[in-house]
Parts: sequence; C-alpha cells; structure tokens
Amino acid sequence: MMERRRLGTNGPEVAPVGLGCMSFGGIYGATDVVESHRTLARAIDLGIDHLDTADIYGQGVSEEVIGSFLKTRPHRFVIATKAAIKVSPQRSFDNSPDHLRSALEGSLRRLGVEHVDLFYIHRREAGRPIEDVMATLVRFKEEGKIGAIGLSEISPGTLRRANAVHPVAAVQNEYSLWTRLPELGLIQECERSGTALVAFSPLARGMFGARKLVPADFPPGDFRITNPRFMEPNFSHNLAAADRFRAFAAERGQSPAALAIAWVLHRSAQIVAIPGTRSALHLEDDAAAMAIRLSPEDMAVIEAVLPVGFAHGDRYSDAQAVGPERYC
Repeated sequence: MMERRRLGTNGPEVAPVGLGCMSFGGIYGATDVVESHRTLARAIDLGIDHLDTADIYGQGVSEEVIGSFLKTRPHRFVIATKAAIKVSPQRSFDNSPDHLRSALEGSLRRLGVEHVDLFYIHRREAGRPIEDVMATLVRFKEEGKIGAIGLSEISPGTLRRANAVHPVAAVQNEYSLWTRLPELGLIQECERSGTALVAFSPLARGMFGARKLVPADFPPGDFRITNPRFMEPNFSHNLAAADRFRAFAAERGQSPAALAIAWVLHRSAQIVAIPGTRSALHLEDDAAAMAIRLSPEDMAVIEAVLPVGFAHGDRYSDAQAVGPERYC
C-alpha cells in the first residue's frame, strides 16, 4: 500500500511525490498541451494526486492546462495554487486582501473549480505583517474558497508568527541535495508545528535528471540561463558532482532522479516532494522514488558522494533572490 503524507495537521493526505506544474506554463521552453495532459493522465495511473501550480506560471497558462484536463477527465486531485507575485509594471509582491482575492478568483476560473485544497502566498510582501495576511487567508477559508493555507519561501520565524494566527498546512521551499538551507531551522519548525514542507526543485532544476544538461541548449527565457549555478565556471563543477551521483545511482540500479527524490523524502516525514515536469516518461522516473527505501547507512554514503555545501554558486542571482526570506 502506498505511503501517504498529510499536508498539515488536519489537511488532506497525499502521495509523498506530487507534480509541480510550472513547466506547463513554458518557463523551461514552449509548452505542449497534449504532452501536459498526457502527464496528468499518467499521474493518475501512478497514484500521484497532488498538483502544484501558480497564477504566475505562464501568466495563467499552467492553471488553464490543468483546467482543460479536468473538463475532459474529471479527477479528484489535491490542487494547490499560489499568488502574490505581480510582473507589471515591474516585478513586485502584493499580499493585500484585494490583490489576493482577485488572484484567487482568477485561479479558480482558470482551473474550472470553486475551491482549491491549498492556497499559498507565493512571496511575502515586506512590510505587511504576516498576521494581517493570515487574517485574509482565514477569510478565504471561511468562505469555502480554499481548504488550507500555505506560505512559500519564508523563514522559520515567519512560520511561527503565522501559526499563532491559524495553522499553516504547508510551507513550500526549494530543497534538494544541492539546496539544503531548510535544514537550518525550517524543517525543524515544520516538524514542531505539524506543517508540511513541500520541497520544490528536488532534482536541482534538472541536474539530477536522466539526461545531462547542456546550458547552451536552454531555450530563450529559461530561468536557468541567468542562474549562477548554471553559469561557468560553476556549472562545470556542479556537473562533475552530478556525474558522481549519477554513477552511484547506476551502481544501485536506480535512476538518479528517483534516488535524489528518495533522499529528500527520507530527510523528514513532514516532507512532500513536487518535482516539476510535463513529460509522462520523466514523471514515471520521479514516481519510482516512492518505492525506494534508504537506510541510515545509505544516507551516509549519499552524503559522502554529495557532501552538504558541494554546489558551486548561489541558488539565485541577485535579481532572483528578491522575495525569498533570508534567515541564515
């Protein structure tokens, strides 16, 4: 029987691996609705029942892709979406009641639903008390528009303050073998409060995928083009480390993607991983992580292959780093 993990103390139970739907919006290249729908159908077959999207992914395209799929093949996914990032006239963050309500209504319309199971603040707006933001989200919950409250890229301190107002079901942060910041307080705070840590980019933005990345092949607009870890000389160092991990996974008879996700899941029972893909084949590889069992000895060997702090370069450029809360 497949393991289940809960999104918050009283939230819905989901498979340990969900599906991040950012790529449905074209951020890693032109989107293909047919292949995206094929991926969603395969998710059902694999027991993956948690979809994560946002209004900013393709400026609504990701949500529209999911909504069009649900019209042709209704299925009870646990759907999470996010709001608060504005892209015009320039990138900014808005946690005001009016903006969040408008964004939520837009998401519900594109998804073709009257309610989402989980609604995140995608980025916290500096200067607006988190207590006020939580009050807005509680109203949405009381109105039946959302089932649970989530926050993204926040500090442990913000989580404590938010939980004092109302239980936070999930916090979404990047967490992988090469981005381990959540270990410095956030995972611990999630465990204390019963909040799920939803780990995005568990495959290090493709570094631990089956295919070696070639930055020269990234399509225009790809997030990674200006990301320090994918720029030289950092990229060559990181690729060499990923190759060591790839070789180790092959020795075990496992794919690097499945093993990397399994490592994330084994770090805490509070963690749910949401690798992003619009490929049904890649999703099968990701889902295989749920069948991998790692012993403490296995975890120690992986730590030796990719020791904490091995990655070269910041996880975000200066421009990309605006928004996530820094706590270390």
